[in-house]
Amino acid sequence: MKFDINACEWVRKPKEVTVSNEKITVTTEPNTDLWQRTYYGFRNDSAPLLLMKTSEKYFSFTVKTEFESKRRFDQCGVAVYLDCDNWLKASVEYENGDFQRLGSVVTNDGYSDWATTDIPANIKTVWYRLSRRGSDYCIESSLDGINYKQMRICHLVRGAEKIAFGIYACSPENSSFKATFGEMQVTECMWKEHK
Repeated sequence: MKFDINACEWVRKPKEVTVSNEKITVTTEPNTDLWQRTYYGFRNDSAPLLLMKTSEKYFSFTVKTEFESKRRFDQCGVAVYLDCDNWLKASVEYENGDFQRLGSVVTNDGYSDWATTDIPANIKTVWYRLSRRGSDYCIESSLDGINYKQMRICHLVRGAEKIAFGIYACSPENSSFKATFGEMQVTECMWKEHK
């Protein structure tokens, strides 16, 4: 399988976007987000996603993200999106001028979680590698595109068959920023079988 931008489809296409084979640039719109119920109580399913569908059970998807985030929760990254109640995402979420949160959210049957670690606010480029083994997924991140560190291993209850994966960007508060995605590729699964 090869990552094919022409085979991708938008879920909620943003008003301002440029797409080429090398790069995708999205300008986020205010009050867009992905989150379901947990802790906050709200249900938000308004973030734009550009997704490629596949039934391939074993693969890795990598992407470079560059972002000019500036307001709390501004974010862009990688996602698997099945429907509003079943998905996962990984991104850097802006917090303030001192730090931001490198994290991931997994949502199963309408309940989200959020796992994070704080990183410096001056980091504005992150690579992600999303790997699939059946209905299990591994998310890794890198600051140089070479050395990846595991963020989490997770399971999608409804993620065993055909899925849609790709990129997303959103601004949950009254904000807008430019997110750029590049170096997108699909390879053999880099998350090896546990023995």
